[in-house]
Parts: sequence; structure tokens; C-alpha cells
Amino acid sequence: MSTEEENITQEAAPEEIVNDGAVNDDGVQDDAVQANVVEDEAALNEEASRELAALVAEEESAAAMDAETPDDGPLASPQSQAERAAVIEALIYVSEEPLTAKTIADVLKEEKDVVKETLNALAEEFNARNSGLQLREVAGGWQFATRPEYHEHVRSFLKTRPSAKLSIASLETLAVIAYRQPVTVPEILEIRGVQSPSSIKTLLDKKLIVAKGRKETVGRPMMYGTSKEFLLQFGLKDLSELPSVEDFQDLSGGS
Repeated sequence: MSTEEENITQEAAPEEIVNDGAVNDDGVQDDAVQANVVEDEAALNEEASRELAALVAEEESAAAMDAETPDDGPLASPQSQAERAAVIEALIYVSEEPLTAKTIADVLKEEKDVVKETLNALAEEFNARNSGLQLREVAGGWQFATRPEYHEHVRSFLKTRPSAKLSIASLETLAVIAYRQPVTVPEILEIRGVQSPSSIKTLLDKKLIVAKGRKETVGRPMMYGTSKEFLLQFGLKDLSELPSVEDFQDLSGGS
């Protein structure tokens, strides 16, 4: 081979790897590039989660300060066993976690043993109904739960309603993000009229939304949009198949 041919070969060699680490002959990104994209998205979501956690903590702190404000006076204690049982049933119903006898006693300003006695009587009476629900003691507290024999029916129903486990606030927030994405926390606040960091964090944790980077404006707030998991959960081919706003209102029980 002549010297001129060797120079031509050496100059052409780098062009043979021009696609390395980028796109192959089929127009598909290499694994390394795709991995970097996934890592970047994960890092962005983690950053958003930390930011939302700080906002939630700030919101809870403000709520705790408001709770310290003197109220209109102490609640009247239940006047009968039946009234006490009714109040306890209501407290357990609205509690997201198993409710302990001590917590109930603190609310009612009654002795713990009295509350325990009422709880046992309420559980015996409630569970004798043979309804679809049962009152049971779990993890140190009391909670309503579906009966085991109906679990398959409940599971089948929940599979058709992936949003059933979301609160009304989370559903409303998800609707705002779905239709206005990419959208920031302040923009969601402006639309809903209430703070939403806890709802946004719930949606982020459930992977229904993802962080979309920061908006180039004052404070550079994080922007959010729906995820692929959102499409899968709601059975959508793409965002063009989003249900109407009225459908979202129906899901959240709105008027």
C-alpha cells in the first residue's frame, strides 16, 4: 500500500464509529444512551420528590400551628353507650389508618378501658350483621375492612377503576396536570384554589406523573406532566384519548 493510500485510510477510520453511543443503522438509540435518559429522568423525579416533601412538611407545620388556636370549647362526651359506639364508628370510618383505643379515648375525653369495652361490643354487634364489611383489630388499632370471602369481587372491581384509591384532591390535581401539562405547583394552586403539594407527591409516588424539568421563570419551579404509567392505568393510547373534564368530575364525585 502506498503512503497516499495509508493516509486516506487513517483519515477515513474515525467516520466508521461516528454512530457509536448515539444511533445505530436502524435509527434506534444505543442501550447506553437510553440508560442515560432513564437515569436523568429518575434523578429529576427524585429531586421533585424532595422538593414536594419539603412543601408538604411546611404545609403540615402551618396546619399544626392553626390547630393550636383555641377552639369554641371542649366537645361534650357521649351521653350513652349507644352514642359512644356511634361516635367511635364514625371516627374509625374517617381514619385512614387503624385507630387505637388510646386515640379514641383522647378524642372522647374518656377512660381507655371504657373505650375498649365499647369497641369490643361494637365489633361483636357489627360483625354479627354478616355484611360485606367487618370491624377488626389490626396493627394495634381498629379498622373497617372487606370480608375475605369477597376479596376477589373487590379486586376485580378495583382493576376496572385504577383511580379508586386516589383521594378527591389527588384526582382533581391529576386532572389539572393531565389537561394543562407541563404545569407547576403555583399554576396548579391558581387553578384549584388550594395547596396541592401532598397530592402531587402522591401522584409522583404512584408514578402517574413525572417531573418535566424546571420552568424558566422566577424561582424556576418544577413542571409536571403525566407518565406512561398514567396512560396504562387509564387505558389510553395517547393523551388525545383523554376523557372530557366532565368525566373527571364524575370520577371525583364532583357536580
